[in-house]
Amino acid sequence: MPNTATLLYFEDETTAAFRLAEATGLVPQQIQRHRFPDGEIRLTLPAHLPPRVVLLRSLHTPNDKLTELLLAAPTARALGAKHLSLVAPYLAYMRQDTAFAPGEAVSQRIVGNWLASLFDAVITVDPHLHRVTSLAEAVPARQVTSLSAAPLLGEWIAQHRPGAFLLGPDSESAQWVRQAAAAHDLPHAVCNKVRQGDRAVRITLPACDLRGQAVVLLDDVASSGHTLATAAALALAAGAASVDVAVTHALLAGDALQRIHHAGVGEFWSTDSVVHPSNVVALASLLAQALRTL
Repeated sequence: MPNTATLLYFEDETTAAFRLAEATGLVPQQIQRHRFPDGEIRLTLPAHLPPRVVLLRSLHTPNDKLTELLLAAPTARALGAKHLSLVAPYLAYMRQDTAFAPGEAVSQRIVGNWLASLFDAVITVDPHLHRVTSLAEAVPARQVTSLSAAPLLGEWIAQHRPGAFLLGPDSESAQWVRQAAAAHDLPHAVCNKVRQGDRAVRITLPACDLRGQAVVLLDDVASSGHTLATAAALALAAGAASVDVAVTHALLAGDALQRIHHAGVGEFWSTDSVVHPSNVVALASLLAQALRTL
């Protein structure tokens, strides 16, 4: 990535933007945003842009941010960008990959195709995919890169809970648990989960002995907190000495974090894909590696 390339960012992601700029040599330039009384927004980009531009926007609380992308991407093209990349550490609207009832919008397909029409490349971290096998199926851009923070979280866990037992709260977490456990040969297993609603889950522990273990629950997303809280309570009831949580994306809607700690969880750790006080793992070096391959 040439040093003359620009990194566009918004004010609320200044810290992450400067970390990424330092790791890549990109020149950071802020997009100015003004909100009118009626809720509409006005964006102001740098008046002149180089041929290669990277736009950083993590898409938690996504609806306003998608409007920002709608306005920013074509404006960047008009101002000189020939190759435009989106770095979205958290990528929204990926869970709805099929219609579960007549008339439902398949948001993954709609949003993914739309992002592919705006950007030449899309880079994200641990996207929440279910029934598709690759990010390219969800976001058919010319270049797509799906990174995983699991090895970085595994490194953090190994330093702060040596010999920890990694436990995935459901089968979908197995891929991240395996990656995090691999580098330090940590014991690991995965629970079985049946979701009965947005805030109702039934979890059963795997056939393993958790007595006296320092358990770390590992997952890609913490949203409502119900899954992690239920798994933590079960692990403690099974004799775990302690339970901590490590996730890539700390969405933590409403009182989710209180719910998780109330279930007996000690530490809650996350990456900086979503700005939160629990951030302990920076993604800049991981994202920089991906940008260098473009």
